[in-house]
Amino acid sequence: MESAKIIGVLARMLRDVGQAEELAQDALVQALERWPHSGVPEQPAAWLTAVAKNRALDALRHRQMQQDKEAAISFEMDHQLHDAAPDLEAAVAAALDNDIGDDVLRLVFVACHPVLPTDGRVALTLRMLGGLSTEEIARAFLVPEKTVAQRIVRAKRTLAEAKVPFEAPRAHELGERLASVLQVIYLIYNEGYSASAGADWMRPALCEEALRLGRILAQLQPDEPEVHGLVALMEIQSSRARARVDAKGEPILLLEQDRARWDQLLIRRGLAALARAGATGRGLGPYGLQAAIAACHARARRAQDTDWQRIAALYDALAQLSPSPVVELNRAVALSMAYGPQAGLEVVDGLLEAPALKTYHLLPSVRGDLLARLGRHEEARIEFARAASLTHNERERQLLLARARSTHSA
Repeated sequence: MESAKIIGVLARMLRDVGQAEELAQDALVQALERWPHSGVPEQPAAWLTAVAKNRALDALRHRQMQQDKEAAISFEMDHQLHDAAPDLEAAVAAALDNDIGDDVLRLVFVACHPVLPTDGRVALTLRMLGGLSTEEIARAFLVPEKTVAQRIVRAKRTLAEAKVPFEAPRAHELGERLASVLQVIYLIYNEGYSASAGADWMRPALCEEALRLGRILAQLQPDEPEVHGLVALMEIQSSRARARVDAKGEPILLLEQDRARWDQLLIRRGLAALARAGATGRGLGPYGLQAAIAACHARARRAQDTDWQRIAALYDALAQLSPSPVVELNRAVALSMAYGPQAGLEVVDGLLEAPALKTYHLLPSVRGDLLARLGRHEEARIEFARAASLTHNERERQLLLARARSTHSA
């Protein structure tokens, strides 16, 4: 939970993201060794940060000693180093004085530096900031785990070789990184909203961190519609958090949720952010369109009041602007609700051979739902069982198995 903040502090001190991550891990290892005997401190995050900072100071002193030895060889080099190198204690003090939240945001920008390819930027940031495993990132991108691991290793090496400074880009540099930063925040939020693995349906800490970073970006980039669009999407989605699980932590699907439990303050914030996105006059991008879809649900007092035809139209626009098999799958759901299950099934059947969806559990899950609505219960049962075998989230697996059993008995 604290690793991103610790890495952010260390990276600004050391100007080396890879080394910062290693030292943060060292602090965690030290905690695992000491805490079973000494007990967990009252403020474990502060303890970890202090240990990591001390290790970073040792690394800086070692680096300074190396520079001093090199300086002794050449008076001219010594002169240059003296002029160029900042005072060690002043640099450390400046690093420690800055707000930790800013460190996390800077870490996102560093990992999304243009010296890295887009896939490397996102994979590295999700690993360090989101704390996602390579397996979780691979599932988010629908690519092999080995591919993600290679991207992360290459990204760290490239940043170190390029000596990328640990700082937020200047205003004229924001544009070339902003799309990657938004994608990272979006994927972190998604992992929090619907955990891809584990025993919990949601990981609220990830949602909260993604939303916090999105709000900061909205202040930094008030004229960027996609920033406001993403914030709007996260605000509205977050409004449903209390209604998405029952007292036992079991999932409750959207159309079955008690809408009286939706957070109206977050909905109003989301709708306001969506209005700001539209007020820029630059049109809605992929995040803005998804926020507009979420707004349709938020405005409906009852599930049966949902404007599914508008949602289907918005998905049509999203499919043209940002085509992907996952968008098509969501569009199929909207079409089924607006025009009947057969309309959705035709789109889903066209996705059955899509390579990216071969192991994507939501494809058979959606298909099972459409088949059940058409009265084709045995086919639906098979699809729900297959979806259950593909998901890595235990809560979702149990939900899908329950649907398979209820469909079989229908």
